[in-house]
Amino acid sequence: MTDPADLAARVREGELRLYELDDHADPETAAAARRHLVASETDANLEAVGDYTFAAADAEANVENLVGAAQVPMGVAGPVPVDGSAADGEYYLPLATTEGALVASVNRGLSAIRAAGGATARVTDSGMTRAPVFRVRGVAQAQQVAEWVREHTADLREAAESTTSHGELLDVDPYVVGDSVFLRFVYDTKDAMGMNMATIATREAADIVESETPADLVALSGNLCTDKKPAAINAVEGRGRTVSADVVLPREYVEETLKTTPEAMVEGNTRKNLVGSAKAASLGFNAHAANTVAAVFLATGQDAAQVVEGANAITTMEVRKRERDGDDETDAGGDLYASVSLASLEVGTVGGGTKLPTQSAALDVLGLAGGGDPPGANADALAEVIAVGALAGELSLVAAFTSRHLASAHAELGR
Repeated sequence: MTDPADLAARVREGELRLYELDDHADPETAAAARRHLVASETDANLEAVGDYTFAAADAEANVENLVGAAQVPMGVAGPVPVDGSAADGEYYLPLATTEGALVASVNRGLSAIRAAGGATARVTDSGMTRAPVFRVRGVAQAQQVAEWVREHTADLREAAESTTSHGELLDVDPYVVGDSVFLRFVYDTKDAMGMNMATIATREAADIVESETPADLVALSGNLCTDKKPAAINAVEGRGRTVSADVVLPREYVEETLKTTPEAMVEGNTRKNLVGSAKAASLGFNAHAANTVAAVFLATGQDAAQVVEGANAITTMEVRKRERDGDDETDAGGDLYASVSLASLEVGTVGGGTKLPTQSAALDVLGLAGGGDPPGANADALAEVIAVGALAGELSLVAAFTSRHLASAHAELGR
């Protein structure tokens, strides 16, 4: 068996590079050699980093120059009833985070939703995008390319779908900026998050555009997709899953358990999440939707960088009068209606990090590991459950600051 220390010495002497260790040893030994090298050169103790449960070979599709694993504490919140287009039943929500009080906060919100009989959630749109940018000589050629694309979408669909047995090209939208032409390809990627699928398919279609038009491909991603960056186009057109969740909380619960009122929560949401976000020119009009999205992403093996788009959410709240015999029941004062709408939640239940052991286990907790029946159903259900979790987080935080319990809650939990 090759000695990791000997391999580390060969890297230190310049005989090998870090990435070449996999060519000279099995994946576990190569990882041990990298830990030995890094520990010796930095005086860091990597014992905990090297204590992981998956086979090093299983992570080759997820990371390069493997040294081990970063362990993030995982908690669970729930259960909560969800009435969704794909999600149907009670769900425990796994949350991986280092932020104290987050799981407690989401769990409190889920308790409120459960007391109200559950939340409703719906995926209203779905489509993963990739938008290459092409060079032309001027706007006349740009118009020519855009018109050709509109007339030959079927040809582009045939080329794109030849690369995948699952993905479907839904649409191609041209955008012209001077001598640049952007083509925003939109795909149904079923239960996969689908970024790699969309990239490979778009490369094939881009070859057709180059061969049939004056356009020259400059970049396969022209940033109009838009991936892993704040973007208004995702807020308007969506990317991944566009999903909403809502609930009506009885006034009595808000007052007795959350220690506030529907009116106070509506005002707090309006002044903080809507007016404050507008003044800041934010793309997200919410309290902390990214907290729940990030924690579920880490737990279930999603692409963590896409939390940028996942936080693109709007929270709304209003007082709802109760209906009695067809009339509003004004003496009750009204209940709290709350919703959260996430425009671009990019999730999958197959591929990527979802295959790693702890991430796969978290999806098993949700009952959503692997492909759905019909295809896409599991990813839709995951999006709906995440939306309900985000709604729970919004309810809990807004209630905390309107009852002035936010600081005391963190202090009590020692965070």
